[in-house]
Amino acid sequence: MEIQGKKINIFKSHDETAPTIYLNTFSGEGDKIYQSLTMESNFDCTLIEITNLNWEHDLSPWSAPAIMKNDSDFTGGADEYLALLTNEIIPKVEVGLNPKFRGLAGYSMAGLFAVYAPFLTDKFSRIASMSGSMWFPNFVKFFKENQMKQKIDKLYLSLGDKESKTKNQYLSQVQFLTEDVYHFCKSIGISSEFVLNPGGHLKDVNQRQIDGLKHILSN
Repeated sequence: MEIQGKKINIFKSHDETAPTIYLNTFSGEGDKIYQSLTMESNFDCTLIEITNLNWEHDLSPWSAPAIMKNDSDFTGGADEYLALLTNEIIPKVEVGLNPKFRGLAGYSMAGLFAVYAPFLTDKFSRIASMSGSMWFPNFVKFFKENQMKQKIDKLYLSLGDKESKTKNQYLSQVQFLTEDVYHFCKSIGISSEFVLNPGGHLKDVNQRQIDGLKHILSN
């Protein structure tokens, strides 16, 4: 399925009430992730993978300059994309489904988007953010000073233990800021998990996503 240029891959459970997880991806890894979840780990869910995203626009909550030389600036299109997701994509892909709960997940900027979304919509009750871009300028301040539309049931955060080992003034803060989000969520009663994985940002990307989805699919 394609909606406004976004490519949507639907991996459907035989159970119409199975949880539905929305996963924004960069390289279309949804099939491998779904196979691992359902066939190797026996988790039952419907996985909706959305790809062909403009990473710096669709997933950034507001405009901000690039943090690395030769990268593109962030242009703050997350609200627009979230409206597309909730108003058009969800109604079309969930025809005939009655999911027990709905989750939102992603890696890197998609992980940031997943944590940002509950402030604009109550559609998602469980969130998984793997190596999420919590370094995004002023994001954690926004997170702590604003109220979610509805308090989420579960939050999973993970990060590589080498991701903050850099001289970049933004990226060097990512572990501190991710842990700050984790501790804040614990303090307001959200069931939260923080996992520090070995390696940098691009190590074991699929497995880190699988681990996050397994956590939010668990009772």
